[in-house]
Amino acid sequence: MPAENYWYRRHLVVYEWIRARVGGLRVIDMACGEGYGAAVLARTAASVVGVDANPEAFEHARAKYGAPNVRFERALIDAFDEPCDAIAFLQTIEHVTNPDAVLDHLMGLVAGSPAPALYVSTPNVLTLAPPGAQRSDNPWHVREYRAEELRALCARHASRVELHGLYHAGRLKAHQIAIERLRWDAVHSRLGITKRFYDRFVPSISERDFALVSELDGAELDGALDLVAVLRP
Repeated sequence: MPAENYWYRRHLVVYEWIRARVGGLRVIDMACGEGYGAAVLARTAASVVGVDANPEAFEHARAKYGAPNVRFERALIDAFDEPCDAIAFLQTIEHVTNPDAVLDHLMGLVAGSPAPALYVSTPNVLTLAPPGAQRSDNPWHVREYRAEELRALCARHASRVELHGLYHAGRLKAHQIAIERLRWDAVHSRLGITKRFYDRFVPSISERDFALVSELDGAELDGALDLVAVLRP
């Protein structure tokens, strides 16, 4: 859907980043949704299992993204119990009522691998919530995280935790600067071109318009759109 392209690309860029790190591995895409992320991971992984409890998402994924090295299972997060090398658990921890139990379970699934890794992403509450608010108005989010809160959660389940931040780049960075410094929102509204502009701009967004940066490379995580943690036992 063109109107959803921004969010699709924002999620896809993280899947692509993980894809480059799971070559030849057994991978689980936990809470895989409609399945496009599992298909991305399967380009390099030895095998991918997409797991989701939603019946509509499961049927859609199985019908559209099936491949020789991909299969989909309909199951709850804490009920799926298959050993693997790596797990992608993206944009879901904020929906979980008992995140410690979930991370403990997922780390157990990769524990026997010679190269175990759990990838967790979540929106950064500092950029998701309106200015001055403690959280966003998303009614499905149980808890939203700052970088240090996510780090503390992950550190209870892993001996090594790496944090990365996702930021606007390319055209999205230019658009952000235009809004902040040139008051572009007021300009396009005054000119009456808001719909025409965004009907063209939003569908043109690609993965190149985002950048994933490690805190080790100087990322200021408080300003990140999304936080990505890599957990290793």
